[in-house]
Amino acid sequence: MPPPVARRRRPAEPMGLPGLEFAAAVFTDPTVIGLIIVGTLVGVVVGALPGLSSSMAVALLLPFSLYLDPIPSIAFLAALYCAGTFGGSITAILINAPGAPPAAATAFDGYPMAQKGEAGRALGTATIASVTGGTISVLVLLFAAPLLARVAYSFGPPEYFALAVLGLSMLATISGEARLKNLIGGCLGLLIATIGIDLTTGVDRFTFGVPELLDGIHFIPVLIGLFAVTELLTQAQHLGRKTSVVTLAALKLPSLADIRGVFATILRSSGIGTFIGILPAEGSTVAAMIGYNEAKRWSKRPEDFGKGAIDGVAGPEAANNAATGGAMVPTLALGIPGSATAAVILGGLQVQGLRPGPFLFEEQPALLYGIFFAMLFANALFLVIGLIGAKVFSRLSLVPPALLWPSVLVLCFVGAYGLEQSMVDVWVMVAAGILGLALKRYGFAAAPIVMGLVLGGLVETSLAQSMIIFDQQWSGFLGRPIALVFFVLAIGGIAGAPALRALRAMRGR
Repeated sequence: MPPPVARRRRPAEPMGLPGLEFAAAVFTDPTVIGLIIVGTLVGVVVGALPGLSSSMAVALLLPFSLYLDPIPSIAFLAALYCAGTFGGSITAILINAPGAPPAAATAFDGYPMAQKGEAGRALGTATIASVTGGTISVLVLLFAAPLLARVAYSFGPPEYFALAVLGLSMLATISGEARLKNLIGGCLGLLIATIGIDLTTGVDRFTFGVPELLDGIHFIPVLIGLFAVTELLTQAQHLGRKTSVVTLAALKLPSLADIRGVFATILRSSGIGTFIGILPAEGSTVAAMIGYNEAKRWSKRPEDFGKGAIDGVAGPEAANNAATGGAMVPTLALGIPGSATAAVILGGLQVQGLRPGPFLFEEQPALLYGIFFAMLFANALFLVIGLIGAKVFSRLSLVPPALLWPSVLVLCFVGAYGLEQSMVDVWVMVAAGILGLALKRYGFAAAPIVMGLVLGGLVETSLAQSMIIFDQQWSGFLGRPIALVFFVLAIGGIAGAPALRALRAMRGR
């Protein structure tokens, strides 16, 4: 592949109206618009396939983008990024097989809605929440990137550990009412996350002589197993049972009353997702989990979560798509990727001869506005695709299980194997599916296990780094104000509900 041709850099220009006008003029180019449309369509399809993700799609298509000018190239990759995150919700809702890890939380309530014949309502809600979250995060990126990047830059290992503790504090309430079982499930997820080589000591743990486990258990095979394979095994127990689904209800989109009811949840989760996305290496999956938990915490009917609550779809979808715009903040302002996909886009910027950092906002405003407009346009585009396609996609919920689930099983095997081309990942997926079925039978939910697995590596690594920084003195956390805020929020999250119940009991006497 020939190296990209060096291009003359435009003179420095302030981030103001002239740069905006230049970027708008560029977007009248039908080639750029066409690339954004193609990137959006490919992203939705790739995101919907179990085992694939937007980061894999961006990595595969990056070599082709090198033959384009910088603005069309990065616009194409940014559109692919946004749409891929949204696409995972389609299969998460319809067949309980999240197309991408960030869509795992969407399946908690999206799939029960599809089972009740409300697939179109769930898909439409996911579309509107995704577009709103993505648009808000891009607007934040547009107006406040340098300031927010400085906030993210102040995060060190102690702050990341405190943030992970805050996430773990949500285990008791993230799914169902069995707080003890949720905590046990979360601890199981943390235990699974310890498999592999300890990066601090170099000791391998729980690998049992299997070389493929030295890098740890990959998240995607476990995710596919806990959701899709567990559901497949559950459906196999009821093959002889006759079921009926109201077709018109399955194809019905959410009403204006539905949107008004979840609007506050969407705004709250959009803010959460944007903030989490700004933090380097956090990403959409953590944002979706926290967005789901906060939607349940603020809901007037938390008992409906896990049974088909519409807020349970809106919360994680707004958060995980908001994290896409947030992840571009440290990528562009600091040169630190905010997610795996942002890391690939960062590589694309560097290959194009551009150096992300503070100077980029002064010397390349047209490029930045091009990225902003690409993400905004992609969000607007998959609003159309999502609402129009919801009625088409929702028909999948009407396919008889005897025809649907064999096809789903094939996708599961392909998705698990395609990650590392390893049969070990396939066996991990099967084991996770059997484990999920057993846990489900005894009242354990998948959500806490997923949360523990997602946060396990972050907890361990950031704690080890923090203790090295503090010379093995726990008191060092007392000198980190941001970390203390997260610790206080975690304590409030754990003790808040019991304290409120105790106060209400005292008042009732």
